[in-house]
Amino acid sequence: MKKNYNDIYSKVAENIKKIRKQRGLTQQQFSELIGYSMSYITKIEAPKCEKKFSLDLLYLIADKLEIEMKELFDFSNLKE
Repeated sequence: MKKNYNDIYSKVAENIKKIRKQRGLTQQQFSELIGYSMSYITKIEAPKCEKKFSLDLLYLIADKLEIEMKELFDFSNLKE
């Protein structure tokens, strides 16, 4: 069975946005924190996840948000 990787990217993107907001960070503050442009962050957080991201970026995001990377892959609290 072929996995829908776009769906996984979208769910990870939704978690990034959710956790960023829980930390009280705007997209601008978040972009400065991780060293990427705000337009890049906007693309990552887009509902259809326009920008694919690497494991290196996910590690950086998890580190800067002070979470374990596995939290980015916890889809249990996301809307279907």
